[in-house]
Amino acid sequence: MDKKSIKKVVLAYSGGLDTSIIIPWLKENYNNCEVIAVSGNVGQADELEGLEEKALKTGASKLYIEDLTEEFVDEYVIPTVKAGALYEEYMLGTSFARPIIAKRIVEIALAEGADAICHGCTGKGNDQVRFELAIKAFAPNMHIIAPWREWDIKSREEEIDYAEAHNIPLKINRETNYSKDKNLWHLSHEGLDLEDAGNEPMYEKEGFLEMGVSPILAPDKPTYITLDFEKGVPVAFNGEKMSAKEIILALNKVGGENGIGLLDIVENRLVGMKCRGVYETPGGAILYFAHNYLETLCLDKMTMHEKQKLSITFAELVYNGQWYTPLREALSAFVDKTQENVTGKVKIKLYKGNMIKAGAWSDYSLYSEEIATFGEDNVYNQADSAGFINLFGLPIKVQAQVNAKNANK
Repeated sequence: MDKKSIKKVVLAYSGGLDTSIIIPWLKENYNNCEVIAVSGNVGQADELEGLEEKALKTGASKLYIEDLTEEFVDEYVIPTVKAGALYEEYMLGTSFARPIIAKRIVEIALAEGADAICHGCTGKGNDQVRFELAIKAFAPNMHIIAPWREWDIKSREEEIDYAEAHNIPLKINRETNYSKDKNLWHLSHEGLDLEDAGNEPMYEKEGFLEMGVSPILAPDKPTYITLDFEKGVPVAFNGEKMSAKEIILALNKVGGENGIGLLDIVENRLVGMKCRGVYETPGGAILYFAHNYLETLCLDKMTMHEKQKLSITFAELVYNGQWYTPLREALSAFVDKTQENVTGKVKIKLYKGNMIKAGAWSDYSLYSEEIATFGEDNVYNQADSAGFINLFGLPIKVQAQVNAKNANK
C-alpha cells in the first residue's frame, strides 16, 4: 500500500519503549496520519497508569483501553492449562496474550475505518508472527505496519535516543532497560546481562523480580493451599469459591511470596534463533502443577498418554501464533472431552520455590487403594500376571528364537 494512501492507523499500544516512539515516528513517516492507540488490558496493572495522557501527548488522537482480563483467562489461559501445554517448560504467558489483543485491535480498526494496523514487535521476535497471524484471521486484507522492519533504528539504546530527542517520557533508563512483557499470568525479562547465558539472573537484586521473591528470601515456614477443580477448571482456592481470574491473582500472591514459578530458559524461537529469558509465573506454575496432580487420579492411562503427546502440538500452536486455526480448535475439543471427570481437590505445600504434593481427592478417581496395596487383598490375583507376561512377551520370545536359529547357520 502506498504510504500516501494511509490516513488512519490503529496502533497496538503498551506505552513501553517501542510503542512510545512509534506514534511520532508514524506521523513523521506516514504523512502525519491519524494514530489511534489501543491498549488491551490483560492484567498489566500499573503499566496502564497515565497511559492515555502519554498517548495523547505523543500524538495519538485517542486511546482505547480495553479490559480483556476475564475473557483472557477463561478463553485463552484456562484452555491452555487444561491442555497441559508447555513450550520447552515455558508457560506461554506472552504467547496466548497476543491473539486476544490482536483480535480486539482488529475489531476497533474495522469500526474506525482504519487503513492499517501497526505493532511494535521486532523482526527478531515471535510476537510479530502472533500479532500478524491473528490480524490475518479477522482482517485478511488489512495493511500491517511493522516499524522495526522499516526504520533505521537498530537497538534499544537508539530507541532511547529517539525518545529523548522527541521529549517522550520513559519509565526505564539505560541501566534497567530489560525487555519485559507483563500480564496477570506472568512477567518476562530479556536483554542486558541475560543475553550472556553464563550470567546468573539477579534474583536477589532489589527491583529485578516484580511478582515474587527469590526462593532464598522466601519464608522458612511452608504454606499449605488447596485448589478445587470442576471439569479441569479451577473453581475454589482454600475452600472459597472464586472465578478463575480471582484464583490466578490469589495464587500469584501466595506463590510469589514463596518464591514459586521462576524459570530461566534458553528457548528455541519460531524465527530460528535461540533466546534466553527469565520468566515469573507464580500462580501459573501452581495451577499447572495442581491440575496435573488431579489428572493423575482421574485420567485413564491411554487418554493421559495421548493427551501428553498432543500437549506438545498444542503448545507449539500457541507459541507460533496459530491460536485461530482449525487444529487448535480441534485439540481444544479433544482436551475438553478429557476433562469431563477432572473434578476434585488437591492440597499443595509451597516452600522456598518448591511445590510439594500433599493430598488429592476426587469422586472420579481411578486409583484404588484396595487394588494397589502391598498388603493382602481379595481383588487382584497375582497368579494372573504369569499368563499376561507370556502373551505380552511373545513377540520378544519369537524374535529371540529366530535370531538363535539363524546364528547357528
